[in-house]
Amino acid sequence: MRSWLACLVLGLGAVLATAAPAAADELQDVLSAKKLRAGICLDTEPIGFRDAQGQPQGYDVDVAKLLASKLGVELEIVEVLGSTRIPMLLSKKIDIIVCNITATLERAKAIDFSFPYLRVGIKLVVQKDEHITGFGDLKGKKVIVGRGTTGEVMMKQRAPDNEFIYVDTNSNAILLLRQHKADAYIEDSSNIDYIAKTYPDQLVALPEVYSSDSITFGIRKDNPEFLRWLDMFASIYITSGTYSEYYRKWWGSDPPPLHSIW
Repeated sequence: MRSWLACLVLGLGAVLATAAPAAADELQDVLSAKKLRAGICLDTEPIGFRDAQGQPQGYDVDVAKLLASKLGVELEIVEVLGSTRIPMLLSKKIDIIVCNITATLERAKAIDFSFPYLRVGIKLVVQKDEHITGFGDLKGKKVIVGRGTTGEVMMKQRAPDNEFIYVDTNSNAILLLRQHKADAYIEDSSNIDYIAKTYPDQLVALPEVYSSDSITFGIRKDNPEFLRWLDMFASIYITSGTYSEYYRKWWGSDPPPLHSIW
């Protein structure tokens, strides 16, 4: 019996010795480092851009600053693109995506999404003189799509035979439109409405909104404490009225409705 008990104890000791320790949640890593590295797109006014002095400005910048303030840490803004934001998160070059990213089932296979802090929808901005009224009029037209965006997915579903012009930044899309090198651009309503408002003599935003999309924070998987904290932050951000305040500041109108969970 003693021999059997000794073997059991030794066996359990070996199992415990070889068991990997539980990984620390990245919320604690951010708090310990006293810094939050936020990946923000800075190519799209007013959601994220650089001012005349080269300083980051915009809706997502304001949200990221508030987020870091509530965490009690320093904010480090890392500029990302729509096509690089997820790879940079997965390679641990940033801690969080705050870059107008739509939560989708496909993206959720790779990263985790918080509760939303903004709502948008896919729209089209078109050349006024092209008389385009919707997807049905896009046949034979040149359409700008952001690489790796939900607009690209929608175009491939609704108008797969069109000629696509791929861009990595919103500023490149505007330049192509202004130079009449493209007939239309598909993107989030927050971008499309602003572009049409900025260039009303040449461009028009079509009224139809083709989706209702949640813009959220993106983080690496297996960080439940960080995700829960971000969910609470997003809910309080909405119920406190800060969501409406920030939206009016940058778009000059009331925001699309969002419902908090907490």
